[in-house]
Amino acid sequence: MAEVVKTKNNKKYVDIESEKNNNKKEEKEIKKVQKSNDRKNSNHKKEQKNSLWTRFMIFCHGVKSEISKVRWTNKQDMLKYSIATIVFILFCSLFFYGIDFIFALVQSLVKGA
Repeated sequence: MAEVVKTKNNKKYVDIESEKNNNKKEEKEIKKVQKSNDRKNSNHKKEQKNSLWTRFMIFCHGVKSEISKVRWTNKQDMLKYSIATIVFILFCSLFFYGIDFIFALVQSLVKGA
């Protein structure tokens, strides 16, 4: 693979250029193999294209399986959540109505003075 090069001081160094060339050759071979695999996979995918009706049926099956996983609330929980929502809406509306009323009162007092 890599060649050893001796220098004047008899130290051994690896020839980096030859090692780089070997790595490039290996990368090219890997890319060729990957390209051929990609071509094979793309041809296989083209053969597996389904009709519109088959894809629709697969979609419906997926929807059915997902709906079966949903935890539906019972009547008692639904009543609790509805009451809590109505109470929250009433509280917020009264709060903002009170703030608006106070500002209108202050404004009328300032104009009258």
